[in-house]
Amino acid sequence: MAHSHLGMVTDGRFIYVVTGQYGPQCRGPTARYFVLDTKTKEWHDLPPLPVPRYAPATQLWRGRLHVMGGSKEDRHKPGLEHWRLAVKDGKALEKEWRSEIPIPRGGPHRACVVANDKLLVIGGQKGDFMAKPGSPIFKCVRRSEVVYSNVYMLDDGTTWKELPPMPKPDSHIEFAWVNVNNSLGVGW
Repeated sequence: MAHSHLGMVTDGRFIYVVTGQYGPQCRGPTARYFVLDTKTKEWHDLPPLPVPRYAPATQLWRGRLHVMGGSKEDRHKPGLEHWRLAVKDGKALEKEWRSEIPIPRGGPHRACVVANDKLLVIGGQKGDFMAKPGSPIFKCVRRSEVVYSNVYMLDDGTTWKELPPMPKPDSHIEFAWVNVNNSLGVGW
């Protein structure tokens, strides 16, 4: 299971943990995927993602687990891929992930929210620390990062629409959002 930079979402009982970085420093990612049943306190494997990602946008929507973007295996290049897997009661209803429409702008550390039956991907960044070439302990070196204020919405399942941006760019907001009275607060 990933130690950091993972995608995570819950339906209230089951916690789905998807991909992420395995190990300390700037080690490589894993494509493995697990689910925790919070009632039985048992973990189970589910089908791995087609490729590993760091900090992908992750959300349950319309009976499917959606995983989008994140950083590619080098931790720096943004991934645009969008996959989904039908799930119910902590179990996969399909044997493998299916490709969906890619997100318009890839990258890690974004909020991913369902509001009014629409899937929203908010903020995030391009770039992150990378493993120093040749380092046996995967020591991290800083690379340039660009933080986003973009907000994208997928409502019909086939077309992403860009909404007005956040007032300021924000990243590392995977779990920093709240839906109150049909208003979405991000990065509080």
